[in-house]
Amino acid sequence: MDAALPLSLPLSLLWLVLLTLGLSRGLQPDRRADSEAPRVVAASRYGSLWPLPQTVKTSDAWLLLPGATFRIADATGSSSGPSCSLLQSAYRRYYRYVFGSSKGPQEGRRGPAGPAVLTELQVSITSADPECDAFPGVTSDESYELTVDQPYAVLRAPKVWGALRGLETFSQLVYEDEFGAKRINCTTISDFPRFAHRGILLDTSRHFLPIKVLLANLETMAMNKFNVFHWHMVDDQSFPYVSRTFPRISQQGAYHPYTHVYTPADVKMVIEFGRLRGIRVVPEFDTPGHTQSWGKGQKDLLTPCYSGDKPSGSFGPVNPILNATYDFMSKFFKEISAVFPDAYVHLGGDEVDFTCWRSNPDVQNFMEQQGFGQDFSKLESFYIQKLLDIVAATQKGYMIWQEVFDNGVKLKPDTVVHVWIGGGANEEMGKVTAAGFTTILSAPWYLDYISYAQDWQKYYKVEPLDFKGTAEQKKLVIGGEACLWGEYVDATNLTPRLWPRASAVAERLWSAEDVTDINDAFNRLSVHRCRMVERGIPAEPLFSSYCPREYQGN
Repeated sequence: MDAALPLSLPLSLLWLVLLTLGLSRGLQPDRRADSEAPRVVAASRYGSLWPLPQTVKTSDAWLLLPGATFRIADATGSSSGPSCSLLQSAYRRYYRYVFGSSKGPQEGRRGPAGPAVLTELQVSITSADPECDAFPGVTSDESYELTVDQPYAVLRAPKVWGALRGLETFSQLVYEDEFGAKRINCTTISDFPRFAHRGILLDTSRHFLPIKVLLANLETMAMNKFNVFHWHMVDDQSFPYVSRTFPRISQQGAYHPYTHVYTPADVKMVIEFGRLRGIRVVPEFDTPGHTQSWGKGQKDLLTPCYSGDKPSGSFGPVNPILNATYDFMSKFFKEISAVFPDAYVHLGGDEVDFTCWRSNPDVQNFMEQQGFGQDFSKLESFYIQKLLDIVAATQKGYMIWQEVFDNGVKLKPDTVVHVWIGGGANEEMGKVTAAGFTTILSAPWYLDYISYAQDWQKYYKVEPLDFKGTAEQKKLVIGGEACLWGEYVDATNLTPRLWPRASAVAERLWSAEDVTDINDAFNRLSVHRCRMVERGIPAEPLFSSYCPREYQGN
């Protein structure tokens, strides 16, 4: 990380020097022991950049941004132009972010010659194919270079994905002076993500999340440079996905067939909203477990459980012994491959309870015929293997939870193994990568576990490559995901529970490995959190503090 000169901060940003209420008499001694020592929010030499770019050089020299005349525009020679709707919409979005809260036409204190003015941000896409109409993927180029100086700022990126990240960075460099005018310091930035896969998992089965909430969080993901929305759409509790091929599943399996479902139009909206922000939408349809809601609308899909020699009336995992099961899965995943454009689908495969399979005499007979004995993990592997073959036939890659790997299922070389079990995650990462599989990490980033004090710090301190392995093994780790499971989360509390805690994961996955200064992170994240609040995101506070523009509600 290049050293940077201190930013010249105006009086209006002296709110940063806030004494957190560490001396508050309302803070009980036993709780104080559980929290880290309070910090004074101070100005970071990197301003409020989050996640921190790879290299930053800035100076005390500043420029004024006149809202009435400032423009974000395509540079001469850029391979994108007015027809690139992705960039054009981004220009409008970031103009609003920079100037939308400005209270008036103030242009700052003028000296004899007036302030130096920045009139334009020119965006140049340097490769022949800017990918304006494409969908982002795991190999998308998100690198960019940003130079802020007179007479105009220049943002260069090989692809539109890097331009999106650079626009966010530019917006984070802008601040207000004591007169409400917008300033930016002369700055040079060269940036790219450390990891290609930087995701957020949201669970829309245990509690239904309205489209408005999903879109707001996609917007916030872009503010934090996340690029994967792992959509855990369905589970035991409900099946809100409206399938064109099997509409009865959501009719019977959703909490409500009209109000608590995602229609094809809804799904298309989420995918396009994400695309315009450089975010992949990876759906998860977890089987053979976690499928109780599936069985309500799809006869004979689940295994009948027995009590003694009679059916008990309850059902277990997907029935792996029927040909009809695989006919269904073939048709269903053919639809999924057409609806979701991403190259990958997440197939789950975790937490399969064998109790019901063990009770069913037909399953027992099948086990004997196959020579599985009483090893039901072999039956699970039998099912998973057939499912993987079905999905592979749709030309999709697949992601799976780590149990599928642990059970010895034969996997395609391009399988992505998702490590989530907390105990022994480092050992698991070593095993998976030693076997040659691409890996993503979530075990230390289960944000549904909440605790008192600043738990963002423990997420920030995680090092994804802190496992024993060769350099080649560590290259197989393409990133990670912060997971917010929905047992205790719905539209009322999802966003403040997720942000800015997930922001800590965002920086760990984007910034250089040596970006570990927790005090500097606190100072930058405090301001970044207030920026999210100003943009309408109810991100919860890190500690006792205030924002110049507090959240005003919906």
